[in-house]
Amino acid sequence: MSDQKMRAIVSGLEGYSFEEASWVNPKPLSECRVAIVTTAGLNQEGNADWNPGDQGFTVLSGKERDFTLGHFSPNFDRTGWVVDENVVMPLDRLDEMAAEGKIGSVADVHISFMGAQPDHTLETIRLDTGPAAAKALLEDGVDVVLLTPV
Repeated sequence: MSDQKMRAIVSGLEGYSFEEASWVNPKPLSECRVAIVTTAGLNQEGNADWNPGDQGFTVLSGKERDFTLGHFSPNFDRTGWVVDENVVMPLDRLDEMAAEGKIGSVADVHISFMGAQPDHTLETIRLDTGPAAAKALLEDGVDVVLLTPV
């Protein structure tokens, strides 16, 4: 499909509009605590039982690196994950960045959602589980998140 045809198709779509746009002036990355938020449907020791359309989340420990990939979309190529889990959950790279002083620290808490969402409202994530996940990150002192969409 050409770019022009794609633009014509999507040009009439309405997007969500926010009443107010929040902005925070961040501190330097070298002082920030960084967490990962992924849509890979990861779990540890069975702490999540992902189902189609599940809009929940699971809290992952960054200290334990025993992740299981629960993402079940037939469109997701798992090859990268099998070869190197850092493709989805780059904790080793964050550890290296912390050791080099590029970031302040790596969070103890990370979040996983299920990315295979059907084409219906994501109201639960926007109003319920999203804010709850943010609260868990804030309680760990997280300043910045690295998003790894799957």
